[in-house]
Amino acid sequence: MSAPNIEFIGEENLFVTNETVSKLLIQNQQSVTNKPKEIIDLNELENTLNSNPMIKEAQVFINVDGTLTAEIIQKKPIARISTNASYYVDDEGKDMPLSTNYSARVPLVTGFVNKKELYNVTVVAKKIQSDEFLKNHVVEIHQNENRSIDLRFRKNDFKVQLGSIKQLDKKINNLKAFYQKAMRDNTLNSYSVVNLRFDKQVICTKK
Repeated sequence: MSAPNIEFIGEENLFVTNETVSKLLIQNQQSVTNKPKEIIDLNELENTLNSNPMIKEAQVFINVDGTLTAEIIQKKPIARISTNASYYVDDEGKDMPLSTNYSARVPLVTGFVNKKELYNVTVVAKKIQSDEFLKNHVVEIHQNENRSIDLRFRKNDFKVQLGSIKQLDKKINNLKAFYQKAMRDNTLNSYSVVNLRFDKQVICTKK
């Protein structure tokens, strides 16, 4: 049988390589190479690929010319845990190992993080991913012991205290309004803490 045809759908950055997928398919095909194509267990091959921690979904089928084709959708990392353990969180809130092949440019997550309780971190990371302002500025999500959230910006050394994830949109709008005003007033570097924990006001602590 000829080499399998592998197609990646969506993301261009490959966390799992063409070679890895090919190897997985070929290893599992060895037991079936001499059988006619009608009885190759495509489900088994799909299950093998889907069990790879970098793959979100795989579909395996045989083309009219007999070529085995695999369509791969990779998991999409939205944050990188950097505590005593290192791994990504994907856009479904599940953990995902780091890749030796490609490093995603996503916010770091520090502080108190439990692999089984990634909900808060996921909500904040998804918000950052979908918001141009946050995506450009936020480099770190810090989860405190009480599961409240702080953010760090790329170019400013103040700490943004989000608190809980309740009223998140409102808090982010307050943050943007504060940022724009402080930028106009040229005071962005005067603050050490920007507190958004109360959704009706922004409390700033000067250095």
